[in-house]
Amino acid sequence: MEFRLLGAVSVATEAGVLPLGPAKRRSLLAALLLRPNHPVPVDQLTAALWDQEPPARSRGVIQGHVSRLRVLLAGAEADMYGVELVTQGTAYVLRMPESLLDAHRFEELVTLARGQRAPADAVAMYQEALSLWQGPALTGAYPSQSLQAAAQALEELRLASVESLAGAYGRMGEHARAAAVLRAEAGAHPLRESLSAALMRALQRAGRRTEALDWFHRTRRLLADELGVDPGRELADAYALALRGAEEAGEDESEEAGAGGSGLNGRRRHEAVGDSTAAAPPAAAAPAAVSATIDLLPRMPRGFHGRAGELTALSRAAAGEAPVCLVTGPAGVGKTALVTHWAHRNRDRFPGGLLYADLRGFSETGEPALLEVLREFLLALGVAPRRIPESAGAASALFRSLCAARQLLVVLDNARASEQVRELLPGGARCVTVVTSRYRLRGLIASDAARPVPVDVLEPEDSTALLAAVLGTERVLAEEVAARRLAELCGGLPLALRVAAARLADQPEAQLSAMCAELSDESRRLSLLDVEDTSVRAALRLTVRRLPADAARQFAHLGRHPGRYVDRYAAAALADTDPATAEAALDKLTAAHLVVRAGPDRWTLHDLVRLYAHDLDAGAEALPRVLDQMVATALAAADAAEPGDESCFALPADFRAPRATREFADRDQAMAWYEAERDDLTLAAAAADSAGLHGRTWRIILGMWPQIVWRVRDGWTPLLRTALEAARADGDPRAESRVLALLGWVLTEEGRVDEALVHLEAAPVLAARACDTRGEATALINLSLAQAALGSPDEAAEGCALAAELAHSVGDRHTERLALCHLARHRLDAREWQAAHETAVAALDIEGPAEASVAARVLLLTAIGEALLGMGDEREGIRRLENAALEAETCGYDDGAVRALGALLRVSADAGLQARYDTAMVRLMSRT
Repeated sequence: MEFRLLGAVSVATEAGVLPLGPAKRRSLLAALLLRPNHPVPVDQLTAALWDQEPPARSRGVIQGHVSRLRVLLAGAEADMYGVELVTQGTAYVLRMPESLLDAHRFEELVTLARGQRAPADAVAMYQEALSLWQGPALTGAYPSQSLQAAAQALEELRLASVESLAGAYGRMGEHARAAAVLRAEAGAHPLRESLSAALMRALQRAGRRTEALDWFHRTRRLLADELGVDPGRELADAYALALRGAEEAGEDESEEAGAGGSGLNGRRRHEAVGDSTAAAPPAAAAPAAVSATIDLLPRMPRGFHGRAGELTALSRAAAGEAPVCLVTGPAGVGKTALVTHWAHRNRDRFPGGLLYADLRGFSETGEPALLEVLREFLLALGVAPRRIPESAGAASALFRSLCAARQLLVVLDNARASEQVRELLPGGARCVTVVTSRYRLRGLIASDAARPVPVDVLEPEDSTALLAAVLGTERVLAEEVAARRLAELCGGLPLALRVAAARLADQPEAQLSAMCAELSDESRRLSLLDVEDTSVRAALRLTVRRLPADAARQFAHLGRHPGRYVDRYAAAALADTDPATAEAALDKLTAAHLVVRAGPDRWTLHDLVRLYAHDLDAGAEALPRVLDQMVATALAAADAAEPGDESCFALPADFRAPRATREFADRDQAMAWYEAERDDLTLAAAAADSAGLHGRTWRIILGMWPQIVWRVRDGWTPLLRTALEAARADGDPRAESRVLALLGWVLTEEGRVDEALVHLEAAPVLAARACDTRGEATALINLSLAQAALGSPDEAAEGCALAAELAHSVGDRHTERLALCHLARHRLDAREWQAAHETAVAALDIEGPAEASVAARVLLLTAIGEALLGMGDEREGIRRLENAALEAETCGYDDGAVRALGALLRVSADAGLQARYDTAMVRLMSRT
């Protein structure tokens, strides 16, 4: 997840850019992002959204935008990234890791660039910083004074960075490149004298004196015409330098290089004697020159792109005394490339030398012996072969002693375990060790305070840039949509992207869209991501081979999970074990970066890892076991969400009872589970349907009924049609009638009443035939809603009355209360106030308020309030409606809140009520 201010105000996720909506909402987000982790008072937000006098309902509008932002962030699982939009008194705070904000990363990179000694490193950092800009800052936000001031401040920092980048090019002697960078900005900002002066100096030093003089006269005329002023001192000095000519300009450059050690001649001298001689005292120069020849690093990786956040994190981890940096991530994510790139870019920080060893912890060739690695290091440090000890312990001690007075970088690549690393750690306080591993190496963190630097898959922009580095920018830009799709199919995994790019590079006429079509076939994807000795499948196989037996078995079974996320109960069902054992195995898989912890008791797999796991042998019973676990959990959630109601279905005869099922303490826990698992339950139903397990298909879907009722306008129709087909295929008329009743009710709520009536008229007949009295009563209630919507309130009331009698006859108090609730609603629509009041009161009295479901209680209180208003008792009616609204708002029942507040607004014009109504409506509409 990335928050962007440097260009269009936006939030980018793995699924794409979030639809933020209107400019006011973008402005609100921008105002919060400009002060992350700090309270932003409502009056400041008001100033950001309106320049003139704000409207009377401005606070309500802000609340509505905040609510919509919360919905968007929740949908993008922002809490997994530590992002939360909270209310703090009369202010709002966007809590977040600031590394997720492009403006923060830009400022960090600029700060790091300013501290670089080597101009080449400064250039690289400035380029990374400026690449974060996608256009003018805060694009798309409302142009209020406060936001325009913030955008201008960011633009000033960008321009200063451009000038610094040009200065770094100049110190490298690349004056033509400096001029090219400056010309574009000077043309866009012709009145910025510092840009024009820097451009003139660069042109002069590039031997283009005439262009420098022409630029001065052009700028002088603009200043006179636009501002009525003469050039300032900096521009005048640049003009004088151009007039003096090339020889004097060269002398000026030499003086600058001599003073700062950063001109072309200075750079050459610097390379001749070692990277740190400019800062070291004379006595240290000679040793530095010798030790600088030590360089065991692999070559600089080609096609490296992005990773600004990880590079910054690695630089931070490498600060301090004798730090050990632990770069971890899954196979193929680019850990070695990242560390090698960073090491090459920071080589001047290590005048004592750069050591590298591949520990081959995940290799077919086996791991090198400790003494073998130490021997290579000691030889590089100048130890004669005959003086190298024969024991690993003695060699390690000698290595530490030689490092004590040096400033070394030691890269230990592909470590499998902490014990592989410990004897290779240098002894010097100024030494830095960087370890890469597919495992988290918690032992190294515990024993040596290793500082973790996690590496994840690439963002879409960086993924397409990697493709462009191999295939060429023109080819990628020609199929920009296909390139992004290809990056998505590769899951942002650099190894997969390079293999795909290699295949395409070998076929210049092939289209990216054609490869996307091939990779879309999951059964072939891994085989297509295989070229010669480079393969995603091979990289994963080597990781899995190192797993303990219990973790390897659990991993194979995870491939049979139909959803994207798994908890310890589902993992236990898949592997036919208990939750504690499953969780221990998941912990080992997390340490090996084969699964990712997505939250408390929640894990997921990268798409390519999931496909690899799916191809492993897990047995035919894994899927039925996990489907039955989901059925059992859905029943437990329904019982907690609607206590006292009958179970919505019986378990199948061949049900495989899981060893343990998640328990829910209350309704809130159950509804939170439904919300988190909705997508996976949908995928599970689809998997059951594809496998011909029709009894599991409709049970999983019908088990979601509390959430369907709670979020009725959330697009449930396709899922319920799948349940209907499965119930018919299963030959279960009771299930068919229940699904028909629920589907018909959802269609009615969606306004598709004629379509709903077909299902609703069939449902009670089927229920009666199946001797399902409770189901028949429920079907009659839902049928009454469609009848009322078609203008038949009397027929609807008769159906509800019959439903109440049927439910009462079998002691189903829940359905009886529901029937009376809707009967009261029908009588309200007929303006039969007294009858409606009596019916609603009778329904509320069937069970105590503490036992009644929240939704039913809110609707009954609303009906009583409306009836009292109709009867002329305004004071009591308003009190009842206010209680209903407060209860609905407290528990997040937006439909009920809108209904109760809407009734109140019919008798009151209170601005506070209107704001509450608007807030609830925004939340409700966000789900339609």
